[in-house]
Amino acid sequence: MQKPKSVSELISGTSKALRDLRVRLDARSLLLIRVRSCLPPRLIDHVISAGLQDGCLTLGTSSAAWASRLRYVKNELQIQLKQDHRLDIESVKIRVVNPGSS
Repeated sequence: MQKPKSVSELISGTSKALRDLRVRLDARSLLLIRVRSCLPPRLIDHVISAGLQDGCLTLGTSSAAWASRLRYVKNELQIQLKQDHRLDIESVKIRVVNPGSS
């Protein structure tokens, strides 16, 4: 019988799937930090997730009201991310997500 492993041991282990997941999660966390750095202060806490795939930036926000406000600044955000962080973003999608699922 194998000795049980803690979650931290499993995550830091040699599993390729877990390593790949950790890399993707770290990339998404960094992207969220970059997005928040380009947002007006009133919106920062309401953008709870960010993903970039095939030139499409998808932002998750905490409510429909904040999603609407975010849509007003998405063009400026796209320009700012390109200038400050050299991100090639062709489009921006905004989704309302469950805060616990980000």
